[in-house]
Amino acid sequence: MASACHISYLSTGRINIQEDATMARTPVLAAGGIVLRQAATPLVAIVRLRKRNEWVLPKGKLDRGETPRAAAEREVNEETGHDVAVHEFLGTLVYDSRGGAKVVHFWRMEAGPEPVRKLMRDVKAVEWLPLPDAVERLSRGYERAFLENVGPIALSATRTGASAGHTPAPDRIKMVARPRRSLVEKIRDWWHRAA
Repeated sequence: MASACHISYLSTGRINIQEDATMARTPVLAAGGIVLRQAATPLVAIVRLRKRNEWVLPKGKLDRGETPRAAAEREVNEETGHDVAVHEFLGTLVYDSRGGAKVVHFWRMEAGPEPVRKLMRDVKAVEWLPLPDAVERLSRGYERAFLENVGPIALSATRTGASAGHTPAPDRIKMVARPRRSLVEKIRDWWHRAA
């Protein structure tokens, strides 16, 4: 649903954009992982949320003062029950969530063979699937598109020994998925650049 926005011209000839509270919200910052577990065919973790019964990538909001990388490790541990080794940054997914933007940073991670803790109560189940099956099982289209693009990079990094300290070239691992911007957002951005 589009937000209300009023555009008026000031006597100085500048445009005055007055936005309602939904457009002025600060983006929600979150972090997570593309979590791999070694097998004959490497497996990717996806989690089933109890509240909406959706299959999603493991991720969650940052706590106050927490870095995105630390939050990613904590959230993945809580949602999958596995300790993980965090490796290179894979990309950022940006999407609309409850009237505001959500910005999620993802790292490649490798999980230990067995869970070390119970799942958090928001998570009903964890599935470990080959990449194509994980992409297909995800409930949200933007997460399917993201995993379809960064999943092969994560698998490639695992096979080439990035775990041992060799990091893939940064130009291969940067990706930002953004939803379409409304006309009001484009005008606001243009106005801020012009001011």
